[in-house]
Amino acid sequence: MPIFPLEPFLQPLANNPWTYLVFGLVGFAFGYVLEISGFGNSKKLAAQFYFKDLTVLKVMFTAIVVAMVLIFFSVGIGILDFSKVWVNPTYFGPGIVGGLIMGVGFIVGGFCPGPSLVSASTLKLDGIAFALGTVFGVWAFGETVDWYWQWWNTGGYLGRLTFMDLLNVPSGVIVVAVVLMALFMFWGGEQLERIIGKKDLSVEPKRRKYAALALFGVAVTVLIITSPFVVNLGKPEGLIVEDTEAVTRWKLVAAEKEQVLANREVQIHPGELLSSLADDRLRIVMLDARTESDYNLFNLEGARRVDPSDLLTLANDFVATFSPNTVYVVMSNDEAAATEVWKVLVAKSVPNVYILEGGVNEWLSVFGADDPQITPTPTAPGSDVLSYSFAAALGDRYHASFPSAHEYEFEYTPKIKLELKRDKSGGGCG
Repeated sequence: MPIFPLEPFLQPLANNPWTYLVFGLVGFAFGYVLEISGFGNSKKLAAQFYFKDLTVLKVMFTAIVVAMVLIFFSVGIGILDFSKVWVNPTYFGPGIVGGLIMGVGFIVGGFCPGPSLVSASTLKLDGIAFALGTVFGVWAFGETVDWYWQWWNTGGYLGRLTFMDLLNVPSGVIVVAVVLMALFMFWGGEQLERIIGKKDLSVEPKRRKYAALALFGVAVTVLIITSPFVVNLGKPEGLIVEDTEAVTRWKLVAAEKEQVLANREVQIHPGELLSSLADDRLRIVMLDARTESDYNLFNLEGARRVDPSDLLTLANDFVATFSPNTVYVVMSNDEAAATEVWKVLVAKSVPNVYILEGGVNEWLSVFGADDPQITPTPTAPGSDVLSYSFAAALGDRYHASFPSAHEYEFEYTPKIKLELKRDKSGGGCG
């Protein structure tokens, strides 16, 4: 359980008009820090490319690593849910091209977008000119994007991709590695300033060393509290995988999601699944969590059998290829095994995941009642075994595997609600 969850306090803030004041204060503070760091001076910014003054690298990397360490420390102690932190989706092709354009503009103009606004606010002519050029570039992009719209929205799309996902390691390992890399870059940058920029480093405050040690100490703490051994202490029941991110995430959301299960908010009626399969606007992915023998006896047409050992890979794929019209429906003979799989997918932040109400047994009671090859065989409730016997192991070749939505009418409460996908947002140095 989170020791002091932030979400109850942040959620009301999102719908409060005072939020704009908070945004304004944060923006002012950000601009103030840039100005006192010298980011309003294009010569100082451009000097980093000549290795004479690397203030930009040191200030920006300090901000990045401090924010990173605090974020994952908050995740580790249970007050922040990282899955709800917005991470720009990776578009490999557009990202490289955009980075090259911005980099060339940075070198030629001496600014990147944020610092140009800081400079313009102090009425520096070069800052004003660069800011106006940025506005023109935004306009030009808007007028020409239709020419390359498909590439812009699909080029090398990898979804929400982090180093933890890419390397399959705990977040603490990445935090320590990035902090060490940053400290090495700070040291190397100062050596370049001393050798090329002839900068006197003796006047630099000594307390920076203590700050660096403190930062590294917190990073090591993050490594410890996010290690598999610590995370799996008190692992919640029902989570069928050994994965630090999944366990941490489920601990954060367990109370809320268990209530969702108890309220029957994600268990969808067989009729809703059937009508959703017939809806061209939706892409239904059916996941069958039963044994291979039960799956071979009978399965819904298009359903994919999943094994617990494959769940983490599948979940990462689902998140990486997320589209707002995709709905995942998990099923088992009743709901027991499907609920366990649902918990893993939710813990891995897969959106739009639902459970087939009553499982395959309920589906067969609705759509297989008139098939003489399918015979009811009563079993103990909750045993998660098939309540039917079959003339042969025909898999999805029974009529009940693919009933026509036009042949049935049901009364049920629709429960499928799609989560929307956010588009690209800005990045860079501000």
